[in-house]
Amino acid sequence: MCGICGWINRSFTQNVERSTLERMNATLAHRGPDDTGSVIFENAALAMSRLSVIDLTTGHQPISNEDETCWIVYNGEIYNFLDLRRELEARGHRFRTRSDAEVTLHAYEEWGLDCVHRLRGMFAFAIYDLGSRAPQHPSTPALFLARDRVGKKPLYYYQDSEHFIFASEIKAILAHPVVPRRVNRHVIPLYLGYGYVPAPNTMFEHIYELLPGHTLTVQDGQIKIQEYWDVTYPHYHDFHLSEQETVIQLRELLKEAIHLRLISDVPLGAFLSGGIDSTAVVALMTQLTDHPVKTFSIGFQDDPSFNELEYARLVARAYDTDHHEFVVRPNAVDLLNKLVWHYDQPFADSSAIPTYLVSQLTREHVTVALTGDGGDELFAGYDRFAAARLAETYRRTPQFVQTALAHLFRALPESTSYNGFVRRARRFVENAPLPLAQRYLGWVGIFQNGFIRELLNDENDADPGGHFQGYFDRVQEVDPIGQLLYVNTKTYLPGDLLVKTDRMTMANSLEARCPFLDQELVEFAARIPTDLKLRGLTKKYILKEALKGIVPREIIHRKKHGFGVPVGRWFQNELKDYLREILLSSQALRRGYFKEETLRRLIDEHQSGRREHGHRLWALLTFEMWHRVFIDRNTNS
Repeated sequence: MCGICGWINRSFTQNVERSTLERMNATLAHRGPDDTGSVIFENAALAMSRLSVIDLTTGHQPISNEDETCWIVYNGEIYNFLDLRRELEARGHRFRTRSDAEVTLHAYEEWGLDCVHRLRGMFAFAIYDLGSRAPQHPSTPALFLARDRVGKKPLYYYQDSEHFIFASEIKAILAHPVVPRRVNRHVIPLYLGYGYVPAPNTMFEHIYELLPGHTLTVQDGQIKIQEYWDVTYPHYHDFHLSEQETVIQLRELLKEAIHLRLISDVPLGAFLSGGIDSTAVVALMTQLTDHPVKTFSIGFQDDPSFNELEYARLVARAYDTDHHEFVVRPNAVDLLNKLVWHYDQPFADSSAIPTYLVSQLTREHVTVALTGDGGDELFAGYDRFAAARLAETYRRTPQFVQTALAHLFRALPESTSYNGFVRRARRFVENAPLPLAQRYLGWVGIFQNGFIRELLNDENDADPGGHFQGYFDRVQEVDPIGQLLYVNTKTYLPGDLLVKTDRMTMANSLEARCPFLDQELVEFAARIPTDLKLRGLTKKYILKEALKGIVPREIIHRKKHGFGVPVGRWFQNELKDYLREILLSSQALRRGYFKEETLRRLIDEHQSGRREHGHRLWALLTFEMWHRVFIDRNTNS
């Protein structure tokens, strides 16, 4: 695993300075503390910081082909690289290392831009091609970027009329002297709606994120972006497997995905929440290895509604793992500035705190950790999928019943507990009557459109609801649950879940691997009919069937529990004064983004217990701290 960066000048009038490249690369040292490397050309540069996982001795980057006409810097793991290497050797390619990065470069040399279709794994890479007469290669120098199918590995870029600069993280791009630090005010409503800035936008003007499943080519000053992969949900009458055949194939694909991710030259373990996905990973790892699996879990002090340690311990005992735990306390908010620095952008998912801490604990013992990420997106594991089905029934109830329930839940105080009934019921009844896209965003979003208008000082035409609808428009022919599954893989999965996993593990120089997001498994799961994923209101039905006899019954049948943090309770107690000091400081109010009276109302309603605004307040808090770190460049922050 690595951090990569570099540039290509869009005109030949620019000088290439090694000190600039070194400064950019230094910001990525946490992603790759084991090795650094760089190469400078007449009009371009590549650099990397490497975390050594495979080929510890000869995998130094950048790597070139035999005649040094193509060079690569690469972040990720290609799990089928040995098969590709044998195929390429049969075609006459010669290798100097045992690394998957060199295999990727030779795959490009053999198949050109189509090489991405051959790669099974997680990756973000840059290839500088000096130009050749080969039919699949450019005739003039070109820079080729690619990102994996679902967005496990990040890649950002800055462009203006003369420069194209790229990196694994935005902070490396900002280290280049030509890049300004300006807030992209247009996307603030999108951040407030989603809880993150949806790609390809970022919170910085002129800095963009390369979308998952896309490539980008810069040649002769022109930029071309292409989509090479998208998950498809075919008509289910084309699916010909019986339920039992589906169970067998699903089990085989998951086991294969885990087996591939055990390839490593360094110690590895697994995150264990006690949920069905992480338990499945640990159970199958136990079958595939001849030693106890090292497992790592997180808990919370003083709030049992957020604590899953009981279930994690049950799983650890069942598989006799080498188990380790960490308990999060309210003073963990002291990490906020560090987390903001690692994310580069405002990020409203407070579970970044435990993810960072469990990654820190894990890195003390292993270099690679397998996770259960992706299972909910593939098999309809979130409560909101069941809510979408329940809403179809609710929408047929008499209007006076719906109105009465809405008034009732608005009048009741809201709890800060994880499964606070009033808060969840209120969100359900307020949004259930809306069209599917608006309904779903109302359930998963942070601020709704009306709230955003109350909060923002500026008039802004960015509409989170309209933006969200765009994802649904791509799959209108698919049934509603299929639409939600697709939209999750395009929004929450790459925009929140995988960003959180990548940044918090890489902050601790830990590599995370996600078996559920294996390409073969993702594509197979998409073909499975919806009623095998959501059977009535039973979530993950087919996955649970596949895991019978592998995962303990208590885990298969336990209620879904997300990876939440009790920030709502913290803001009413230990962090009550801290919240006011930051959000209502003269420094924050002078920025003019948010109306003071709305900020005060949010805080007062939350701290009085009338409304539960914990996640909204966390979103505003992280925005303010991000501004101090990246825009104000406050070194104390």
